[in-house]
Amino acid sequence: MSKVIAMIPARYAATRFPAKLMQILGPKTVIRHTYDNTEATGLFDEVIVVTDSDIIFKEISSNGGRAIMSEKEHESGSDRIAEAARSLSVDIIVNVQGDEPFVKKEPLQKLLNVFNGPDGETVQVASLMQVLKEQQFIDDPNYVKVAVDKNMNSLFFSRSPIPYARNKNIPITYYEHIGVYAFRKQALLNFTSWPMNPLETAEKIECLRYLENGVSLKMVVTDYMGVEIDTPEDLERALKLL
Repeated sequence: MSKVIAMIPARYAATRFPAKLMQILGPKTVIRHTYDNTEATGLFDEVIVVTDSDIIFKEISSNGGRAIMSEKEHESGSDRIAEAARSLSVDIIVNVQGDEPFVKKEPLQKLLNVFNGPDGETVQVASLMQVLKEQQFIDDPNYVKVAVDKNMNSLFFSRSPIPYARNKNIPITYYEHIGVYAFRKQALLNFTSWPMNPLETAEKIECLRYLENGVSLKMVVTDYMGVEIDTPEDLERALKLL
């Protein structure tokens, strides 16, 4: 049996909304919601928060969860969890973002299923996406779009609308990339050993590093994941949802 764990990278100093993971959402903090809901899916042998912050470390460990301290400086969440994963005995790692307090079982189950599917042996990395319908979001550079082939393997990720609708007479499906990943441990360690390449540097989208090194991501369509807490406004929306 494969050992499957969830790792939640949790940085204290977020650029747009500092200390967002420690904001109170109903009865508990954002990071506790994320941890508890990930644990509640029952999909993982272990759930671990990887953080650079004593405050977040204490918040998780004093409430019975497992947390690991990481170095302060990391380019991305993937780099942060790779540092902790290196010494763990594990086969598949799911990276759940710390600011996703409404984590649900079904999307994560679908993500893990691809590793056991017909071509599961060849899947190195999988990730989630959802259909984008509103033009304002399709045009918004904060929404990362992904184009896929007929087997749902990623072809490209971009902040621009892809594909470009030169032909206005055919229906086009636009997908938004949701930054929840599942990796084989070695694929994650490989990622952190590769330098940033021009496409990733230009678009500021970390998963382009996989494509630039010849590794396609298996994409899984899901319904909306809830609210990602990036701004104080998101927190307001999350409180309403709760």
